[in-house]
Amino acid sequence: MKLMVIGLGQCGSRIGDEFVRLNRRAQKERHATIITGGYAVNTDQADLTGLRYIDSDYLHRILIGGRKTWGHGVGKVNEIGAELAREDGDKIIDAIKTAPRFYETHAFLLIAGAAGGTGSGAISVIAQMLKERYIGKQVYALVTLPFEHEEVSELRSVYNSATCLKSIYSVADGVFLADNQRYVRKDASMATNLQRINRFIVEPFYDLMCAGEITKYRHVGAKTLDAGDIMQSIEGWTVVGSGSTSLPPAFRFPWRLAKSHFREKGAESIRAIQAMDAALSELSLGCSPEDAGRALYLLAAPHNEMSMDIAKSLGDYLRELAENAVIRSGDYPREKGTVDVSILLSQLAFVQKVRDYYDRASAFAHTQKERIKETTGRLRDMEEAAKELPSLI
Repeated sequence: MKLMVIGLGQCGSRIGDEFVRLNRRAQKERHATIITGGYAVNTDQADLTGLRYIDSDYLHRILIGGRKTWGHGVGKVNEIGAELAREDGDKIIDAIKTAPRFYETHAFLLIAGAAGGTGSGAISVIAQMLKERYIGKQVYALVTLPFEHEEVSELRSVYNSATCLKSIYSVADGVFLADNQRYVRKDASMATNLQRINRFIVEPFYDLMCAGEITKYRHVGAKTLDAGDIMQSIEGWTVVGSGSTSLPPAFRFPWRLAKSHFREKGAESIRAIQAMDAALSELSLGCSPEDAGRALYLLAAPHNEMSMDIAKSLGDYLRELAENAVIRSGDYPREKGTVDVSILLSQLAFVQKVRDYYDRASAFAHTQKERIKETTGRLRDMEEAAKELPSLI
């Protein structure tokens, strides 16, 4: 599957930068192109300067709202971010048309942090523009949710997240949710944590996107998972995850091992189930698989580690967990010494985290109205008290 990636705001641009890195890795390791274009859009010029992999020309690092923000951001006010995206959105549309591989693109992926200003406000506006301009293309969104300490200390983050999620859900064909808090390592520095989190967020997409773009015969699966399968599996709220199990040294060289022993045969299925368990535990957002209406899994392993028994075991296991879902699956033969499983759960009927944001944001909006009313009244009283005093201007 080939995506055109557009990062919006600081968080979105840095995750978009990681997708471009992932594409370079795919080209080097697997001779496959999975990103047809990578773009960063921001109102803050310094944030655009800090990217590593997205091309540094003005067509790939796009500054919007320069006349109003002077290149210094919108200060977490996502209403301004949305306004600037409406005014300068044509810059983005014009830029993506210049991509040499634009017409190979299967779908757009817009990325933003829900709690910020630029990305949170702009993502639904740009998604709407793309939907209107390119009717046959799917538009997906990847939205990262704030850390717990941001939710507690910055109530504006909760409000931004709720308005962002509500807006993008009404426009995009599918919304990938990623909870920053699930990836935190408290003993690491902030810079290391953020870079590590961004890499964890994009990693589950790697095998899923590469599987259908491989051209070497020995790496083409018996049941190939292609762009059509993936797009049919994405709708509404969506989460992704990947898990891995290492093979014992002997299993990495199949010609040295006969698998006639029952213990060796049983270990195959166990390793695959362990990898699926790891993928489920590392989903980008905590959710209940039974709420999913669509599901997909991809098994990537050496040829000798994939059999019909293993495929049946994985399918039965996921069916038990997501009994209401339409399940699609595929295999991806690889030469490395691991068994990897990538999972996608979509069309989620209920997401507790999103519901909590909606409830808390509604309470915050009501409180703000009352506070503004009270503040206005007190200011009016002060003006009345100073009414009889002369003015020096």
